[in-house]
Amino acid sequence: MQSCDVLVIGGGAAGLMCAITAGQRGLRAVVIEHANRVGKKILMSGGGRCNFTNTGASPAQYLSANRHFCKSALARYTPAHFIELVDRHGIAWHEKELGQLFCDESSKQIVKMLLDECEAAGVRIHTQCSIERVAHGDSGQFHLHTTRGAFSAPALVVASGGLSIPSMGASGFGFELARQFGHSVLPTRAGLVPLTLSGKHQERLEDLSGVAFPVEARCGKAAFHNHLLITHRGISGPAILQISSYWQPGDDLRLDLLPGQDALESLHRWQAQRPAAELKTVLGDVLPKRFAQRLCEVWLPNRPMKQYNEPQLRELAAQLEAWPLVASGTEGYRTAEVTLGGVDTDELSSSTMQSRRVPGLYFIGEVVDVTGWLGGYNFQWAWASAHAAGSAVLQE
Repeated sequence: MQSCDVLVIGGGAAGLMCAITAGQRGLRAVVIEHANRVGKKILMSGGGRCNFTNTGASPAQYLSANRHFCKSALARYTPAHFIELVDRHGIAWHEKELGQLFCDESSKQIVKMLLDECEAAGVRIHTQCSIERVAHGDSGQFHLHTTRGAFSAPALVVASGGLSIPSMGASGFGFELARQFGHSVLPTRAGLVPLTLSGKHQERLEDLSGVAFPVEARCGKAAFHNHLLITHRGISGPAILQISSYWQPGDDLRLDLLPGQDALESLHRWQAQRPAAELKTVLGDVLPKRFAQRLCEVWLPNRPMKQYNEPQLRELAAQLEAWPLVASGTEGYRTAEVTLGGVDTDELSSSTMQSRRVPGLYFIGEVVDVTGWLGGYNFQWAWASAHAAGSAVLQE
């Protein structure tokens, strides 16, 4: 039996950061990772450049059954703290858009930085180490029986992630462990994921695969202005990935095809300036031509601009500003960037991430019912929740 102060299950962003934070306090931290290397999702993120945080991160960009839960951790470990760490390691970075920060070179630099910090803090990491059983003894010790031997510690941190991208080794292990210790797990589903179309909805768009353009996607009170990408199976792109976290089958999904414009005002202008031009032609100047043509074949009556009367122009404007799109589902966990739902935050301390049911047990990162928007917010939650737990373990 190998003993230590803190056992961390999961060698992803949250697990490594938690181990570093605990190790810097002089605690003996051990990370258990079942894959052959740590930080796999870090390596693939941001197209290999790792969108490691967002300068605008605030509780407003997170979904949770308890929207207040994330406030404490996010306030105490901010994007500025992580940027300072990145700068200290000499990693060059840039802001892409909307506060999204990426490495100039490679996401490998973030993993190396975390591993270097682990080494400096005396953290031990065991990869290719699968957990067979977790027990909690009367003495308060947690016992992990693994394929690499047995480990024990008075503190156990679960940072095993969610169900997203099973090809990277994702599993429901953290949720099962939470239930084992009497925790409630809120229903999970894929988030930040492409939407699928079926039947006539797919048939009308599938040959436009690869066409992309800016839209404002709306579902309920949520709205995102960014690009849409038509795929063979449905729709993707940042605007759709964002809205997917708010959409569920049966929900009304609308797209503003002329975001930032007053559609009726534009139609009036086109009618005055180009009365003989057909609708598909003028729309083809502001939308991809193939999409504008399909729009006028299926959804909008196509005729020369001078032939529309005022009520018809108003109807066209209403369609362009709230074009209905009937999605049938999502691509699921296979391509989802995050998992919505997870360990119920009502049973965790928001300041320490410790279980209210089992002393010494902590849940951090994606396994918790806190999910960020696309754009570095989920990494910031990983860093912040990990720092909260790593700062709190074994505090008297």
